[in-house]
Amino acid sequence: EELFEKYKNEDFMVLGFPSNQFANQEPQSNEKIKEFCSLTYEVKFDMFAKIDVNGENEAPIYKFLKSNQKGILGSENIKWNFTKFVIDREGRVVARFEPTEDFGVIQEKIEGLL
Repeated sequence: EELFEKYKNEDFMVLGFPSNQFANQEPQSNEKIKEFCSLTYEVKFDMFAKIDVNGENEAPIYKFLKSNQKGILGSENIKWNFTKFVIDREGRVVARFEPTEDFGVIQEKIEGLL
């Protein structure tokens, strides 16, 4: 949310895709997830419907993202919630960040593309 608020007027977008594939962390309905994120974290960026990010029912957007930016040791699978992908203005996937990545590193990458 912090990055979205900081750069939203510079043609920067954040898109949230909840997934219940990680320790059953998102069992609620799409509406309840959106309400929780809004009330708890004051999220204002776009939140989409719950999707699968791995496996047989993996959403096409994640097939695209993961095939263009591999994870640790060349793995495509998303290991945990909050993996982040950065896409440039031409639609190229230019970075993938694991949930443990330092916020400053992510911010630097985004600033370099704006």
